[in-house]
Amino acid sequence: MNLLKKGKESTLTILESVRSKKLVRRYLMLILSLFISAIYFNLLQLPSQIVTGGSSGVAIILNSYFQIEPSKIIFIISAILLLVGFLFLGFEKTSGAVVSTIVYPIFVDLTADIGTYLPIDLSDKILISIFIGILSGVTTGMVYKVGFSNGGFSIISEIISKYKKISISSISFVINLIIVVIGGASFGWTMVMYAVIILYIYSIVLDRVLIGVSKNKALYIITSEEEKMRDYIMNSLKHGVTIFDVKGGYLEKKRKVLMTVIPNREYFRLKEGIKEIDQDSFFIVTDAYQVYGGE
Repeated sequence: MNLLKKGKESTLTILESVRSKKLVRRYLMLILSLFISAIYFNLLQLPSQIVTGGSSGVAIILNSYFQIEPSKIIFIISAILLLVGFLFLGFEKTSGAVVSTIVYPIFVDLTADIGTYLPIDLSDKILISIFIGILSGVTTGMVYKVGFSNGGFSIISEIISKYKKISISSISFVINLIIVVIGGASFGWTMVMYAVIILYIYSIVLDRVLIGVSKNKALYIITSEEEKMRDYIMNSLKHGVTIFDVKGGYLEKKRKVLMTVIPNREYFRLKEGIKEIDQDSFFIVTDAYQVYGGE
């Protein structure tokens, strides 16, 4: 019990250390992303009436029917969902959304008239959809990357996931789909097609922002010419190699696996070198998005 308690305290200390790192820089990044989100919402999304889900999508729909200011709708929805999150998830789980809940509606209100200073032709809906998708992916990725949350309906997704054991992504998809369908019924079903374009681009850009663009390849090589392969990688290509033991599941034969990480530009040299050394070798290639440490 004491060991478990010490282990738990140790992991909590690590978690606190992670949270406290570069706190000012993280908050500045969060505020910048929320500001950009407010700009493209008022400049592109609200006037074009393309609903892609979330509290912003609900704000667009309600604004068209009742002429309520979007900033007020977003704040009320986000604040209610934040309180619900505190009740069902606890403060620790939802505290990351507090700043977004307060700051984002303020920015939406402050940038409400930006269209009068930056007039944009909204007739090309595909171009507008592409830009909304890119900007929403970048800004959401920035928020997640610095360890915060956008709040809003994502809190509902977390609550349902906690009690019903359904993946958060699946619940978010269903919630956003409902909002998009309501938007389609309100503004025409063509808008749903534009929303699909936005969501597709958003998902791609979000992944790229979170994990980056792969500049390296990681290779796992099984070969009978272990010494030659290691010599080629270390002495010819000047890259490190890690070797570990494995056992085949079918023949249960023990083999060695060589693992190395190389820049993309050297992938061809390594791949062709592997074939030259051992035509019967087996190797797996994966993208390595982040590489740290080593000598």
